[in-house]
Amino acid sequence: MKTSTVLRATACAILSQWSAYAFALDPLSYAKYDQVKTTALHLDLKADFTQKTLGGHAELTLNWIDRKAATLDLDTRDLAISKIEAQDAKGAWAPVKYTLDKLDPEKGQALHVALPGQPAKVRIHYKTAPTAAALQWLTPKQTMSGKFPFMFSQSQPINARSFMPVQDTPAVRFTYTARIQAPEGMRVVMSADNDPKATGKDGWNFKMPQPVPSYLVAIGIGELEARTLGGRTGVYAEPQRIKAAEYELADTEKMVAAAESLYGPYRWGRYDMLVLPPSFPIGGMENPRLTFLTPTMIAGDRSLVDLIAHELAHSWSGNLVTNASWKHWWLNEGFTTYVTTRIIEKLYGEEVATMNLQLEQEEAIESLKGIPKEKQALVTRKPDDSSKHYTDEGLAYPKGAWFLRTLEQRAGRAAFDPFLRSWFDQHAFQSVTTDQFVAFLRTNLLAKNPKIMSDKELEEWLYGPGIPASAKHAVSSRLTKLNDTTARWLKGDIKTAQLDTKGWKAEEWMKFLNDIDNKANAAKLEELDKAFGLAKTGNNEVAFRFYRASVHAGYQGVRPQMEAFLMSVGRQKFVVPLYTALRAKPEDRAWAERIYKSARERYHPETQGSVDKAMAGK
Repeated sequence: MKTSTVLRATACAILSQWSAYAFALDPLSYAKYDQVKTTALHLDLKADFTQKTLGGHAELTLNWIDRKAATLDLDTRDLAISKIEAQDAKGAWAPVKYTLDKLDPEKGQALHVALPGQPAKVRIHYKTAPTAAALQWLTPKQTMSGKFPFMFSQSQPINARSFMPVQDTPAVRFTYTARIQAPEGMRVVMSADNDPKATGKDGWNFKMPQPVPSYLVAIGIGELEARTLGGRTGVYAEPQRIKAAEYELADTEKMVAAAESLYGPYRWGRYDMLVLPPSFPIGGMENPRLTFLTPTMIAGDRSLVDLIAHELAHSWSGNLVTNASWKHWWLNEGFTTYVTTRIIEKLYGEEVATMNLQLEQEEAIESLKGIPKEKQALVTRKPDDSSKHYTDEGLAYPKGAWFLRTLEQRAGRAAFDPFLRSWFDQHAFQSVTTDQFVAFLRTNLLAKNPKIMSDKELEEWLYGPGIPASAKHAVSSRLTKLNDTTARWLKGDIKTAQLDTKGWKAEEWMKFLNDIDNKANAAKLEELDKAFGLAKTGNNEVAFRFYRASVHAGYQGVRPQMEAFLMSVGRQKFVVPLYTALRAKPEDRAWAERIYKSARERYHPETQGSVDKAMAGK
């Protein structure tokens, strides 16, 4: 085939892919955003902690794409809608008719608004349900001071529709403003510009000037104090936790500068963080301008700040350039995990970064045992008709990062770093697909050096199971040295009292506990506990691994500390594996069921659902 013919065929293929994307709507959303798109959102809501509801209205500014369209289709879940109005050309508001479809257990209800003409704005008056999946309402007893209640949102992937009627898909981005009323003595913060000096006397006002998808609209209300960390960084937390948070997060300003040196300017103004109560179900949520954080990352020695680096990295991968649907989730999380390692390396050195990376890769390999092969691909060719591709979490993070690291190693950083920065620059504030990234990769990196990766290997990384055999594994000299110590300790050649752990970093403890899990007996776990106080460690990553190994070994001496942990911590990464391990033996299961009966109400709805399945063996 002649070169000109090849070029024409390639161009046609790329155009065909992009054309298909343009009309392939997100199957997890009822929105027809090829007809009309939300460009701006205004929320005017009042928080009622007695009823556990947010009530008021949402005002959507619309861009009509299809001149024949006369219906606005929105995503909702358990919203009590009282009326809907449209604004006419003179600015007057008039009621319009609407209907709600039958409830779908996963997607909620489609809201169809029949409109006269194509109004620029629509206003929906509504109230959330006390059981809204995006919102957790905590009683004063569940907070540190016990004086005020607390509420926070967690909308990813498709729960924003339970607290506001929107086009709930990452394919649609909009700016937003908000006015939130809350009880006196409580501060409201959002993923927008937060004024530490605001009083909320006439409501708390917010503005997000950059367009974001619905899942990144976030809110928190509680007894909060603010501390400044740097010129554009700060932290909010409960008064009893603010000092510890301020110490733990001291390097945040340096992290922002490190990320900028690699991938270009930080484009979101400020980078603040909110440390939430322990029931927060995940490690962190990258809500722009206000990352939400679990308090379990506060170890007292800054040993878990890679979590901060990860959420900050989302300011480029995920928030700036966003997956167009959850089918392409690896474009958010795989990229971010790769960028995290680069930030850690720049700030703390190659050895620390390599230890983190080796641990990450080893745990990825181990996780394959519990993931069906058909779910091990970075992206599936099947229609993305379920959020389970998202909730089967884990592998997209390290596998996506491993794929990018492979490209970096073969191309060299001199070529790969500008390539990745240009990806962020050229797709800033856009929602993208895997096909778009592959086209960009081929044009801007592989075309210049085809030997970096063949089409066959590229296919294997994206659509194949597991980790390709060609992947180069990270090797840390410190962790390699630890392998010998671990093996000798398991054999009894080294006594527990002889373990020289004084210089061990958290990553070394994590690897050691991973490697002895299901190998060490109860007596050895008890020796470790007595020698190093692992059951009482302030590092929750280490504590979790020790508890898990103890359950597998049958060491019940750890139960008082593990009970306190399960009663106070709701992070799914920790509690779901622990309950899963505890259900294996009848005596452990009975104990776990008793704990869960008391702890369940303290967990976020997402955590409750995950533990319910784990305890049922599903």
